[in-house]
Amino acid sequence: MLVADRYRLHMCIGRGGMGEVWQATDEVLGRSVAVKLMLGHEADPSAGDRFRLEAQTAARLSHPHVVGVFDFGTWDGKLYLVMELVEGDSLASSPSQPLVLPPERVAVVAAHAAAGLAAAHRQGVVHRDIKPGNLLVDAEGTVKLADFGIARFVDDPSAALTTTGQIVGTGLYLAPERALGKPASPASDVYSLGCVLYQLLTGQPPFRADTATALLYQHIDTPPTPPGRLGVALPPAFETYLLSLLAKQPEQRPPAQAIADWFSSGAWRDYARPQIPQQTRGPQHHAPQIPHQRQAGHPQAHQAPQHHTPPPQHHLQHQAPQHAHSGPSPVPAASAPMPMPAPRPVPRPVPAAPAAPASRRRERPGTGASTTGALAELSRRRPRKTAAVAGAIAFVVFLIIGMSWLS
Repeated sequence: MLVADRYRLHMCIGRGGMGEVWQATDEVLGRSVAVKLMLGHEADPSAGDRFRLEAQTAARLSHPHVVGVFDFGTWDGKLYLVMELVEGDSLASSPSQPLVLPPERVAVVAAHAAAGLAAAHRQGVVHRDIKPGNLLVDAEGTVKLADFGIARFVDDPSAALTTTGQIVGTGLYLAPERALGKPASPASDVYSLGCVLYQLLTGQPPFRADTATALLYQHIDTPPTPPGRLGVALPPAFETYLLSLLAKQPEQRPPAQAIADWFSSGAWRDYARPQIPQQTRGPQHHAPQIPHQRQAGHPQAHQAPQHHTPPPQHHLQHQAPQHAHSGPSPVPAASAPMPMPAPRPVPRPVPAAPAAPASRRRERPGTGASTTGALAELSRRRPRKTAAVAGAIAFVVFLIIGMSWLS
C-alpha cells in the first residue's frame, strides 16, 4: 500500500486506540520510516487543525533522544504522520510479564529520556503522554521519546475518567495537577517519567486501583511506597531522587535537564543521601519516606536547630539507638526534632563565698580576731618573715627580762 504516492507500507508494527504504526519506505528519499495513520478523528472537526499544529511543533525538535518527525498530511480520509524508524522495541510490557530492569539500565533510561524532555521543554513543547510505550530503545541501547506532537491530541484528561484503555495508557502515569484538571506543564512530564522509572525498577507503577477515580485520588493524595520496601536493591541516593520526581507539587520536582545531568554524572551510585535543592522538595506531609536501614548516613541528624538546650548525657545515650533504628518518618529529623524528657532537677550546691585577697586577710589586734590565728596564718603564708619577726620579739623580751634582773 502506497500512502501519499510516496510512503510504501510494509507491515504494521504497532496498534493503539487512536491509530496504527507501519514500517514503510520513503520511495522519494530511499530511507526506512515509520508511518502512523490516525484513526477515529472523523467525529472531531477540529482534529485535523490540531494535529497539523502539533505535528509542526514536533517537527521543530531535533535531538538524539527524540524520534524525529519528517512529514504529515491527509491520505484517503486519514491523517498520517511520518517519523523516524527506530530499529528496536518500546519499554511497554504486560502486567503478567512486567519488564524489570537493573538500576544501571534504569539510570540510562532516565538520563536519555530526561535529555529528550529537556530539549522539548526548551522549545515550549510538553509531551503530555510519557509512558513505557512511548519510550523506544534502538539496537544500540539509545532511548528515544516518541509521539511528540500528537500527545495533546490523544491524551484528553477527561478520557482518563471514562475509557478503560486511556486509563491504562495515561492514568497510571498522570500527574496530580492533571488529575485535578489543571493544564499540563514540563513538571507534569517529569512526574510521568518518575512513574515510568518506578515501574521499570519494581515491575509495577507507583499507584494502582480498581477504578479510574480511585487511581486519580492516589496520584493526588497518596505518597508512593519507596522501592526499597518492595525489595528493590537500590542505592539510597537513587531512591531519594526518584521520589523527588514524584512530588505532589509541580514546583518541587527537579527540571528535566537537572535530571539528565544527575543520572549522567553517576551520582545515583552514591550510598549517601543526596541533598535535593529546596525548590525540589515537597511539603512536609508529602515528603518521601526513606527506609532508615538503607541509609549509610543520615545527614539530617546534623541539622538540628542550634538554639535547643542539649539534654543531659544520660538522655543522649538512651536516644542515640532510637535515632539509628527508628522507623521511617515522612518528616525529616531536622524539621521535627524528637521530644526529649525533661531532665530531673538536681540540687545545685551553694557556691562558697569568694575568699578575700591575701592583703585583706590580716586582722588588726583588738578587732575581735584571734592573735594566735593571725600569727598561724602569717606563719603559713610567710614562713621566713614570721621567723624573723618571732626572733626579734624574743630578743626584745629577753633583753627586757635581763635588764629587769640586773636592776
